[in-house]
Amino acid sequence: MNPKISDFGLARKFVGSDTATKTKKVVGTYGYISPEYAVHGRFSIKSDVYSFGVLVLEIVSGRKNREFSHDDHNDNLLGHAWRLYKQGRSIELMCASLRASCVIPEVLRSIHVGLLCVQNHAKDRPTMLSVVLMLVSESVLPQPKHPAFYSEESSSELESVSSVDGSMITHLYAR
Repeated sequence: MNPKISDFGLARKFVGSDTATKTKKVVGTYGYISPEYAVHGRFSIKSDVYSFGVLVLEIVSGRKNREFSHDDHNDNLLGHAWRLYKQGRSIELMCASLRASCVIPEVLRSIHVGLLCVQNHAKDRPTMLSVVLMLVSESVLPQPKHPAFYSEESSSELESVSSVDGSMITHLYAR
């Protein structure tokens, strides 16, 4: 019963009453690693919450985060789920094979909880105990903030930026 921080099998023990630490070498499965760990080597009890949120969104959608692509934007699965949520269209994330055997409010709740788990800042993410309680109760959920690695740009906006010999050139145009 010793608490551990892990990324699907890469466990590390906490010493004493630590709730966060820093590592010199970042290891783990890309697409599941929390942003604070990927960028700064910092992991905490919220790192696993992030990984769990990615997994929830993958299960609901039937798609992998790292292999996801969309015609209208360059987001990963998390960004796509966020766009649908903001537009009130979260149910469109659900895999077609689930439609016949699911309870729609439970799927929507799972997506909402998944988005809470993948919020950009660790302090905004719930604890795993809170995640479990949110999944089994019918209480009102807090509004999630944008997920990690999310950009509000669409594919057409990103096409206005080009690179020549490592230099960036931005083409401005009126909307």
